[in-house]
Amino acid sequence: MISSKNFRTSIFAACLLLSMQHATAGDVVAGRNKAEMMCANCHGVDGIATLPGAANLAGQQNEYLRGQLKAYRSGSRVDSVMGVVAKTLTDDDISNLAAWYSSIKVTVEAPAQ
Repeated sequence: MISSKNFRTSIFAACLLLSMQHATAGDVVAGRNKAEMMCANCHGVDGIATLPGAANLAGQQNEYLRGQLKAYRSGSRVDSVMGVVAKTLTDDDISNLAAWYSSIKVTVEAPAQ
């Protein structure tokens, strides 16, 4: 049997976990809108790069995208274009963009052997 203290601790931990997931979940629609305004010229709205040298973002992991955008924003990752763009992004913008690009499904086909 679970003690009431352990039960309260478990409930608190579950609520904390859910709030953390919500805080990083982002808004896919807002992310798409931001992508159309700021990212589409290089990365495409659908996350498939339109310029040589620009990364494909479709299907990339949410946490990775958030981390890289924050690194560009802080200057710990350097790129002349992304550094300028990322400095204008809020934490919500970053979460929303990551939600959008990570929600795009990508299929992979291995080369014939």
